[in-house]
Amino acid sequence: MRPSIKPRRRRLRIALWSLVTVLALTAGLGGVVVWQNCYAMDERRVTIRQGGHTLHGVLTTPRDGRARHGLVVYIHGDGPVDATHEDGYKPMWEANARAGYASLSWHKPGVAGAPGDWLGQSMADRADEAAAAIAWARARPDIDGRRIGLWGASQAGWVLPKVAAKTPVSFVVAVSPAINWLRQGRYHLLAQLRADGASRSRVDAEVAESDATRRLLRRHATFQEYVRARGGDADGMTAARWGFISRNHRADATEDLRALRGVPVLLVLAGHDLNVDTADTERVYRKVLAGHGALTVERYPDAAHSLVKRSIERSGTRTTLTALFAPRALFADGFLDGQRRFLRSPGR
Repeated sequence: MRPSIKPRRRRLRIALWSLVTVLALTAGLGGVVVWQNCYAMDERRVTIRQGGHTLHGVLTTPRDGRARHGLVVYIHGDGPVDATHEDGYKPMWEANARAGYASLSWHKPGVAGAPGDWLGQSMADRADEAAAAIAWARARPDIDGRRIGLWGASQAGWVLPKVAAKTPVSFVVAVSPAINWLRQGRYHLLAQLRADGASRSRVDAEVAESDATRRLLRRHATFQEYVRARGGDADGMTAARWGFISRNHRADATEDLRALRGVPVLLVLAGHDLNVDTADTERVYRKVLAGHGALTVERYPDAAHSLVKRSIERSGTRTTLTALFAPRALFADGFLDGQRRFLRSPGR
């Protein structure tokens, strides 16, 4: 007797409808990702050749029909950062565009095919390249050279005032900026150990190791001496990174901040910052800038160092999913609106 073909047809229909459902869901989710990662601004790749510098960057402009716009120049924190910070800057650039501002950022030297090596730079070198980018921007007919300001995070705290000392800027947005390299390093070490629930013996051992490294830096030790002092274990340190640290470990923004007197400054601080001692940063900014201009301090209690919500940053999976499906929601509540309000303030 021939077996009935009806069950087979039924199974085939179920399989086909299951496939259709999966494809529809995939297409729908893909559409959400595309929609959420489209921003209300125009974006173009630019090459900056100015003052001996060649920088590969991104310039975004508002879609408001105006011929000229103010500009926010982005100064990166530590690490091999590309122009968009892996698209992490784009929600901020959109906020700038809604306030009528263009945004300019570039790959660090050696990143994404850009010439040079960022690990070979001093903070002064970074300020020089930013000043060159500003000079390039001022020569553009679509940029209002009287309304160019800076945005910088973390390590940029040592760069922002140096830029302002070289070329006039209209404002500064300083996000989680550091003041003193060595103080920041010790704060970060202890904060991370506390977050890890480290034992007293581990804290003592790591502080002793940090002190030994500081002694090596003070006497300008080579990378080979550093490795020998550690018993042959570089522990992830490279010669290039050691050179970068050796070149910059004496950085301190306190005196340089005087260049920002009279410049509107928005100081943005996170409530859960394991990298920067925000209390020390605020104290120094207020001491140096109080009475010399408009210092605005905004704190975001639910934010980590990057101003991403702490609850999101603590989970790699949640960070990835939020970046895909709701990138503007990565940041602490009110952060993007706060920057937009600052840019729209009178005089900007």
